[in-house]
Amino acid sequence: MSSGYLWIKSFHIVFVASWFAGLFYLPRFFVNLATVPGDSHAERERLLLMARRLYRFCSLLMLPAVGLGLILWLGYGVGLGMGQGWMHAKLLLVLLVLGYHHACRRLLRSFEQLANQRSERWYRVFNECSVLLFIAIVLLVVIKPF
Repeated sequence: MSSGYLWIKSFHIVFVASWFAGLFYLPRFFVNLATVPGDSHAERERLLLMARRLYRFCSLLMLPAVGLGLILWLGYGVGLGMGQGWMHAKLLLVLLVLGYHHACRRLLRSFEQLANQRSERWYRVFNECSVLLFIAIVLLVVIKPF
């Protein structure tokens, strides 16, 4: 293994973990926003400001995470070839994570427009989806079951 590969792999892991940290926390803002009383404008605006900032930060972390992953996959051939079914499954899950990330933006917009129709409980369940995706991706990458 070249040292370049190890550097890219290391930074990919750092950016993926950082991106997911934001995805773990962002829906907690939605849980809190769903419980804010209608007359509590200051609290709502404070939560929206923090959620916007976290979403932007997550988006910035997502870019190098995905970019470095593409370099590992296409540039170094990680997961290419026979017996690499785990990579196909991982790529599918990564697409789901990207969809989750963009779903967070849509949900944030619904709060900004005072159009939220979902309950606090729904957001609590939604919050766990990123954790399940992260666990599945890590297991696929480490264990490589197929």
